[in-house]
Order: sequence, then C-alpha cells, then structure tokens
Amino acid sequence: MTKLLISFLTLFFCAQAFSQDLKETVLTSKIHDVTLFLSGAQVFENASGQITEGESVILLKGLSPYLDEKSIQVKGQGNFTIQAVNKRLDFMSEKEVGEKVKALEDQIDLIRKSQTLAQNRLQILATKASLLSANKDLGGSQNGPTMAELRTALDFFDAELTKITTEELKIKTEIAEGERKMEQLRNQIIAMRESENKSTSEIRIRVKAPASGTASFQVNYLVANAGWYPKYDVRVKNINELLSLTYKAEVYQNTGVDWKNVKLRFSNANPNQSGQSPNLDKWELNYARFTSVNKFAVPQTPGTVSGVVLDEQGQPIPGASVLVKGTTIGTATDLDGRYSLTLPGNAQSLVFSFIGYAVQEVQIQGRSNLSVSLIPDTSMLSEVVVAGYGVREKRALTGSANVGDGRSYPMEAAPLLTSFIENQTTVEIEVAEPYSIKTNGERTLVDLKGYDIPATYRYTAIPKLDKDAFLIAEIADWNQYSLLEGESNLYFEDGFVGRSILNATALQDTLQVSMGRDRSIVMQREKVDQFSKKRTIGSNVTESRGYEITLKNNKSQAVTLVVKDQIPVSVNSSIEVTPGELSGGKLDSQTGIVTWDITLAPGAQQKLSLQYEVKYPKNERIILD
Repeated sequence: MTKLLISFLTLFFCAQAFSQDLKETVLTSKIHDVTLFLSGAQVFENASGQITEGESVILLKGLSPYLDEKSIQVKGQGNFTIQAVNKRLDFMSEKEVGEKVKALEDQIDLIRKSQTLAQNRLQILATKASLLSANKDLGGSQNGPTMAELRTALDFFDAELTKITTEELKIKTEIAEGERKMEQLRNQIIAMRESENKSTSEIRIRVKAPASGTASFQVNYLVANAGWYPKYDVRVKNINELLSLTYKAEVYQNTGVDWKNVKLRFSNANPNQSGQSPNLDKWELNYARFTSVNKFAVPQTPGTVSGVVLDEQGQPIPGASVLVKGTTIGTATDLDGRYSLTLPGNAQSLVFSFIGYAVQEVQIQGRSNLSVSLIPDTSMLSEVVVAGYGVREKRALTGSANVGDGRSYPMEAAPLLTSFIENQTTVEIEVAEPYSIKTNGERTLVDLKGYDIPATYRYTAIPKLDKDAFLIAEIADWNQYSLLEGESNLYFEDGFVGRSILNATALQDTLQVSMGRDRSIVMQREKVDQFSKKRTIGSNVTESRGYEITLKNNKSQAVTLVVKDQIPVSVNSSIEVTPGELSGGKLDSQTGIVTWDITLAPGAQQKLSLQYEVKYPKNERIILD
C-alpha cells in the first residue's frame, strides 16, 4: 500500500511539473522583405534577443491575422535547438484596442456633459438679457427719470449686458472647441477600429538552450489579402519613334500590418471605350434549321467592366480582389468598393475574393456593369497548429508548405531601379528602393522598369465590326522583357487614347500591342444592292452579296493598313460558297477571312470590293444578313 501511495505521489508531482507553463520571452520582429504574388504575399521578418537556459517559448507578436499557418518557416542562429513552432491567434490586441476606444469614448462623454452645461448657461444668459430688456422702462407714465437716474441706469445696463455678452462669447468659444475635440476623438476611434481593432497572430517558437545567450531568428510565411497585378503605360509619340513602355505593379494589401520601408519583390508564380482591336470568328454557314444562334444572340464581351463589391450588409469592401479568370488581369477595389477592368476578348467570368469571404465566380455574359455581394466564410480564420522544426545551421526550414528559400538577393547597382531574377519556374522582379505600404486596401502603383523598345507600326481595321482603325505596335524578341498579361494605359501623340490589354501570353515571336483607335483614318462599309440578289435555278437558290469598303487617310503621313472582312464558310456539302470580286484581297479558305494590305498616302482614298455567291437547295433557308 505504501509503495502504491509513493508511486501515485511521484506521478502527481511529475504531472504538476510538466503542466507548468514554460517561460515566455517576447521578441520584437521587423518585416524587411516581402515577395508579392499575384494572389498573396510571402513576408520575411527578423528578430533577435536573449534566451534563457533550458526550455522556453519565444513569442513573435503583432503579426497578420491572415497568416497561413501551413507556410511558416523558421531558421535560427545561436546555441539552441528549435523544438517546435506553432501559430496562435492573439485576441489581446483586440481587448487592448477596446480599452483604448473606451477611454476615448469616456472623454467624449465628459465633453458632451460639459457642452450640455454650457448650452444651459447660454439659455440662462439669454433669459437674463431678456429680463433686462423687458425692464428697461425707467420711468412711470407721468414723470421721466432724472439725468442722474438715467446715467445710473445706463451704466447698470451697460455693465450687465457686457458681462452677459462676454460670458456668452466665452461659452460659445468653449463649445466650438469641444466640438472640434470630439470630432478629433471620433476620427481617432474610427482610425483605431479600422487599423487596429482586430485579432493578430503570434508565432510561438519553443527552444531548448544549454545556457543563456543571444539568439536571432529569421521567419517567413505566406499571408493572404495582398497581391499585385501587372499594369503598363504604353506611349508612342509618332510611328517613326521608339515605343516607350513603363512596367508597373498595382499593389494591394489589407493584411492588418503596415509594411514600413520593406524591400519588395514581385513574382509571376474613351477611357470608357475599349482600345482593344476586335477579332473575326469563323462564319459557319448551314441551313437555318441547323442554326440555333446567330451573332446577335450571343452576348459580346464588353470592352470594360466595372461595378462595386459589397459585404453581406451592403457595405463596400475596399481591397477586394477582382480577377479575370484564367489570366493575370485584375485589380483591387478602392475605398468605396468600386473597380474597373479592361477585358480581353476571351473573358468569360470574373473571380471576386476577400479574406473572410467565400470566393465568388460570376459570368460576364456581355454585361459592362457587374456588382456582387460576398458571403462571409468564418472558417477561414480558424486556428491551426503548425508543425515546427529545429535548426542550427544556416539554411531555410521546410515547413508544411514549401514557399521559397528565404535568401536575400543582391541589389542591382544604381542607376537600375529593379532587377529581374529568373528562377527555375518563376521570374521575380526586385525593387531596389524600399517602400512603405499601409494596410488600408488602397492601391499603390510601383514603377518596376521602363523600356524604349524598337517597334514596327501598322493599322488594322475590321469595318464589318468597327468603323475605327486601330494602331498596332509589333515588338520583336519581346520575351527578354519578362512581361505578364495585364492592362495597359495607351498614350498616342501625347494624348491618352484609352486602355487595352497587353497580351503577354501570346505564343508568337512578335508581340502585338493594340494602341487604340485612330479616327484620322475614315472608313465605311456599305451593302451594294446591284450585287445583292436572289434567284432560283432549278432545284437550287443562288444568293449573291456585294459590299464596298471605302478608306481614307486624313493624316499628314502615309499609313500601312491591314483591312479584314469575311465571306461565309460552308459546313454542309449542299451549300456552295463561291468568292467573287475581292479587289486583290487574300482569302483564307479555312476561315473565310479576306485580308488586304494597303498603303495609303496622306489624304488618299481607296475603295475595296467584297463579293460572293451562295447556292443551296430551294427547300432550305440560310441566314446571310
């Protein structure tokens, strides 16, 4: 019995010893590098300080609440071993902010009470002045006051009204100052709630050291609610000069932590009218009974789309991500939750996302205005324990998700502002100049690189779809510039001409950049009735169509113009399509597209003919117009 009791007491005291909390040491960490991805960012922090002998827990506090627990990587230098690493949400900051807000609200209450007393005093003074005014009759109806009485009475009224007026002025000044002070306090509360009133994350590093000493830690992790989109400024003074291209990054971050003087790296892992040149699709001709849709029934992709992103209560969400699915074309909403995007011709849907809300994909379906309300997803911020690793050598730790090696890349020497680092599967753009970006969801444009690029220029026109000509700049060997698909602002002849898409996903050796519309080239496409006829011969019907395209160059210089139109392509053996007069145009028999390469002198005008004939059984019907 005695041995059993001793064993029980031994186990009890051991359990008590192990249940005691380890000593916690809080170290201040500083963000020094951030690698931005198209969605998300990798944050690199350093921390150093003293650790105690034995086992203890190192705390890095005040980190983003959107820290991805699976991505934490830690390496350390010092005479110690890292036993475990985990992440925990810290709600104490929310409590501290609540206490600060309460103190400010108490100040507002005191000022408000003082304002009430001041208003009451003003009413008393107004009543006192009214009583003085009501009793200013100094004499009866028979006898007036003597000069001495009048002088005494005037001195009395003067003194009393002066005191009343002086006190009123003082009180009104105090009331105005109180209003100003309350407005300051209210603004401070709003700012505090917006920027600080949220839980933060803390990383807990359990270490074991044979002796007390100095330790340093390098930590990196992925964080949500941040990212970048490639943007461009494309400028052409005239078609005889180089094309100027400014490569930019539109950065958004709403991580809950400000980035102060950090090194940024970017990884590739009418203004209202589109400046994008249209494309012709193949026109397949068949019997009407086999034709389920026509070009008028298919929603056309709008040139631009805009709208507002709201939360479940109808309030705007600043900093929400809006992405054209399957592309790198995107933007972030502004402080009013609004966005605007230029769309590529093949855009089908937009993807809306914001941390804490379910991702929502919405079909465009020809709409130029598209607003959404996001639905909360509270499971996204649940706390998860992270597997920890010990390290003593200088190497990056592999965590639950490998997101980089954490190395510091050498800065390019002046005057270069950025350097391009080509990894095995990605390209990183490193900015030499440190940046500070607040966690407010506002979009920040960072200049990455400027290029003066040799380009050849030509105009393209599809008068069947658009009456304007589009200037196309062609860039050879464009792969050397490490460009991504993105929106571009277009400037031609020192004027802003609209927005377009820089299609860096093209497979061609020559990159085509649409520079938007040039209305100095006038064109018109008309149906010629003389060549548009229908006749029946035996069991077949023959229909002919004829169009005349008129082109005129109103510019002071010659232009090279590629004009495209089309004739239908039969997909039924009973339908025969025969081309007619094409004015020297080249016909692609597979697509039916006719192409003319034309050089127009200044002020010159030229006419093109497009004619074709279609034969089909008379008991069938086809759609040509």
